[in-house]
Amino acid sequence: MGEFTGVVLGFPTVLFGGALLVVVAYWGLVLVGGADAHGPGHHGHVASHDASGVHHAAVHHAPAHDAHAPHAAALHAPSHDVPAHDAAAHPGSGTESGQDAHGGGSRGSLIAAAGLDGVPVTVVVSLLVTFAWCLSLVGSTALNGAGVHGAPRAAADLALLAAALVGSWSLTWLAVRPLRHLFPEQRPPSREDFVGQLCVVRTGSVTRRFGQAEVTSPDGSTAVVQVRQDGDDAFAAGSTALLYAYEPQGEFFWVAPFDDPLGTPPTGPLDGPAVT
Repeated sequence: MGEFTGVVLGFPTVLFGGALLVVVAYWGLVLVGGADAHGPGHHGHVASHDASGVHHAAVHHAPAHDAHAPHAAALHAPSHDVPAHDAAAHPGSGTESGQDAHGGGSRGSLIAAAGLDGVPVTVVVSLLVTFAWCLSLVGSTALNGAGVHGAPRAAADLALLAAALVGSWSLTWLAVRPLRHLFPEQRPPSREDFVGQLCVVRTGSVTRRFGQAEVTSPDGSTAVVQVRQDGDDAFAAGSTALLYAYEPQGEFFWVAPFDDPLGTPPTGPLDGPAVT
């Protein structure tokens, strides 16, 4: 027992032992409901967040060259249906693409570069620490049994530290492969999710260069989006239209008139495939 304690408290096992205690304490909190198993800021298996992804789309300003820009200025004030925190989803809002408020983008990119993505970061860190501790424990026990002491032992301990780090990464890389099936990929929300839905025009007209409409997401929230038409159809405020395509460069939707024979309000996407 004393020999085991000496190995656990010796170098380099003690370095990983402290981290292992933290891991055990963390998963203990998870078991009693005091922590999230996915860790803070986890949004599923997403390598990066699409800067244009929204569930509540922020109101976009009309381009400077818009002929109706003065008329649209009255619509730029946020609606009560568009939460203020969703401004972070707007490009150029100060949040860099691929990063969330918790720095998840840079963290996720490092894990992906190491080939350990596809599972929550808490699982990856736990596996790395556990494997490193076990390898250093086995290696230190072997060195003690071989009777290595002095300067050769110090060099062997440093080599064991490096070997434990490399070995833990290799074992974690192997363990992550089957675990990925337990954490299916979640696609980040995108404005293209609105394609095929009905919307209500909120401007006096919709042209090839100007127009705004309100669309309802599947979760019941509303969003005001930029819309354009490729024709000469008459759109009045309050009329119903179909979002049939999205233009990512201009960040607007192409719309077409839609007349519901039942007169029911637009509450979700049309049945069947989206119109392209």
